[in-house]
Amino acid sequence: MSRSSYQVRAYSVKHSYDISEFLEAYRLILQRAIDEIWDNIRWIEKFNRKGRRRLIPIIPKGNGFKHHYLRSLLMDGWRYSKHYVDSAIKQAYSIIKSWRRSHLKGERSREKPIVKRRFIRIKETLYSFRDGKIKVSVKPYEEHLEFDVSRAWFWSRVPKDAEMGELILNEKHLTITFRFKQKMKKRCEGRIAWDCNERSLDGFNPKLGWIRVDLSQLFHIHRAYELKRKRLQSLASKKPSLRRILAKYSRRERNRAIDFLHKITTFLSSEFKDYIHGFERLEKRRMLSKSKNHNRNIAKSNWKTIITLMGYKADVKILNPYNSTKRCSRCGMVNTPKGALYECKRCGLRIDRQLNGAINLYLKMEGLTPSPRPFNELMRAWSGFTLTGEEADEGFDELVRAPRLMSPKSYAMFIKDYIAQNPRCWYICGLTKSSTSLSTYSCGCTKTVCWLWNGN
Repeated sequence: MSRSSYQVRAYSVKHSYDISEFLEAYRLILQRAIDEIWDNIRWIEKFNRKGRRRLIPIIPKGNGFKHHYLRSLLMDGWRYSKHYVDSAIKQAYSIIKSWRRSHLKGERSREKPIVKRRFIRIKETLYSFRDGKIKVSVKPYEEHLEFDVSRAWFWSRVPKDAEMGELILNEKHLTITFRFKQKMKKRCEGRIAWDCNERSLDGFNPKLGWIRVDLSQLFHIHRAYELKRKRLQSLASKKPSLRRILAKYSRRERNRAIDFLHKITTFLSSEFKDYIHGFERLEKRRMLSKSKNHNRNIAKSNWKTIITLMGYKADVKILNPYNSTKRCSRCGMVNTPKGALYECKRCGLRIDRQLNGAINLYLKMEGLTPSPRPFNELMRAWSGFTLTGEEADEGFDELVRAPRLMSPKSYAMFIKDYIAQNPRCWYICGLTKSSTSLSTYSCGCTKTVCWLWNGN
C-alpha cells in the first residue's frame, strides 16, 4: 500500500529523568556524522539555460561510506547502544538532504548545518512496549528508561489498528508517533480554492460561491503582542529580568494564534466536509520589500500553519500561486491590479481582486486555463454576477455583457449554529458571546462579506 494511505500522529508525555549527558553524547555524534558527510560532498559545476555557472552538491550515498566507514568511525568510543549510531546516521542524512533542497532553491548558503537542540530519535529496535509501559534501552543489559503511558490522555484518540513508530526524546518530553491506515474516503463533493491574504481567506466553489473567512482577529493578536514587546525591548538590555516577560508574551501570542487557527480549520473541515481544499504555496521570503510596515504585516500571517492544520483535518492540495492575482480569470490577460477592485484592460471584467485570485486557483485545481467559456460556466452555476444593462459589444454573448459582482452568498446560519454549540468560540468576526441568545451578537462589521451580518 502506498504511503499516502497512511496517517501519522504524534503525542507527547512529560518525564523527570536526568538525561542531559545522554542527550549531549547523541548531539555530538550526530554533529560528527554531519561533519563527515559534509567533508565528502562533491561539488559539480553546471550551467543553466542562461549560461550562468552554478555548483551542485552531490551527497555520498555509497554503502561503503555510509554503512562501513561512517558507522565504524562513529562507533569508536560510543558507550551506549549501537543502534543509536544508526539513528544518528539516518538523522544526519535527513538534515543534509534538507539543507541541499533549500540550497538549490537559493534559501540556504554554503554553510554546514550545526545541531544546537538536544534530542534523540529512538528506533523501534531500541524500545519495547508492553502492558502500557515503554522501556527504552540506554546501555545494553545495564541501563534503560521506563515510561508508564497506560493512563496517558491520548489513548482515546489513537485508533485501535495504529502501530507505534519512532520515539523522540528530549530533556522534558517523550514524543510518541503512531501510524495507521486511513479509512476509505467517500466520494469527493467538490473542490474549494482558497486565496490567502493578510486579513482574510477567500474561497471559491461554483456551487458554494464566494466564501470569505475574516482573519482580522488573528492579525489583532499579533499586533497587540507586538506593541507589548515593543515597550519592553528597549529596556530589556538594561534590565535582564524583562527578558522572561518578553518570552512569556511570545508564548502567549503563539498559543492564542494556534488556538484561533485550530477553531478556524476545525470549522472549515467540518462544514465543508468531503471537499478538497486548495491552498497556494506562499513563501514569505519572496514577498518582502523595502517597506518595513509591509514586511511586518507579512510576518504576522500564518498561512503555512493554516495549511498544516488543514492537512490532517481534510484533503489539501498545494497550488502554484504564480500570477493568480494579476491574471484575469475570464480572458487570461495579466494586468496590474490597484486596490481592491480588479479591472481587466482586454475584456473589461470588474471583479473583487481577492475573488479573482480564488477563481484562478480553482481553475488550476481543475486543470483549466482562464478563458471566457469556463468562466461563464462557473458564473452560470454560481449566479454571482448580474447584468448592468449596458450595451453589449458586437459578437459577444449576452452572458458576458458588462458583468457586475453581486454580494457573496451568506453563510450566517453555519456560523451561528457552530457558535451556539461552542459558546466560548470567538473567531470569524472576533465575537464574544455575552448571553445564550444569538441576537446578542454584534460585531459592528459593515463589510458586505461579513458572514454574520449579510442581510440575515
